[in-house]
Amino acid sequence: MAAGHTDAFHHVRDYSYFELPFGEKIFLPRPFGFELTKFMVLQVVAAVAVFLIFRGLSRRVANGEPAQGKWWNFWEMLAVFIRDEVVRPTIGDGDHGHDDDGHGDESHGHDNNHAHPADKYLPFVWSCFFYVLVCNLLGAVPMLGSATAEINVTGALAIAVFGTVIFYGSKELGVAGFWTNLMPGMDMAPALKIIMTAIIWPIELLGLFIKHGVLAVRLFANIMAGHTVIAAILGFIAVVSGTGLFWPVSIASVFGQVAIGMLELFVAFLQAYIFAFLATLFIGAAVHEH
Repeated sequence: MAAGHTDAFHHVRDYSYFELPFGEKIFLPRPFGFELTKFMVLQVVAAVAVFLIFRGLSRRVANGEPAQGKWWNFWEMLAVFIRDEVVRPTIGDGDHGHDDDGHGDESHGHDNNHAHPADKYLPFVWSCFFYVLVCNLLGAVPMLGSATAEINVTGALAIAVFGTVIFYGSKELGVAGFWTNLMPGMDMAPALKIIMTAIIWPIELLGLFIKHGVLAVRLFANIMAGHTVIAAILGFIAVVSGTGLFWPVSIASVFGQVAIGMLELFVAFLQAYIFAFLATLFIGAAVHEH
């Protein structure tokens, strides 16, 4: 293996150092005996990057005018896409599209910038999308990596979504209402309904945990797979080193790595979108009665 590694997956594992070319390493400090790892640092970098980007964007749109510049337009476009194509249509109006006098909001559907009942869930979904996106994109930077290629990181993100689902569901339906809402409505005789509830409710409860577990595994597996494929393709060069196949394999491996790298950029956006969409879907199911 490259650089003397015997672990085929060392490129996607977390370590207490950053690995440089030619086997050099930058070891991270241990403040108060607490071990810092590469993915911890990259998660902080991602969080700070998202904060700075959207702090700057919010200042530029605070006066109601569109943001100027391609950089700011790019991030604004992504934010508006998540709002208009994911959160609002997925969660919908529900029972919350009324003002205090009980009348519906007549302007809804005509002005995308008008306050929408689902917009109160936007900060969390935006945070999920952009945080995951930046974590994914950091993997395209040489000598860094994607923290989302670690199951513990995606597991923590899934737990955050799980807690948010319970919080918003309990807030909208009540604590008891949220848990009873796991059971779909059934029009049947009382005795049969009791039997069916005893069978179906535990299944739905288990499904609630499974859905969020899959949320973690899906993101982790897709990001890890891309980095593993790139490492394997480049590893072919080391395998044929010193043979007559070195140059043909090297050229093919480099072109293959570039192609997979471009695909990884697409996957970085796609997986951030899927994570945000599923989080929105779970929130929508929690805040509406079945």
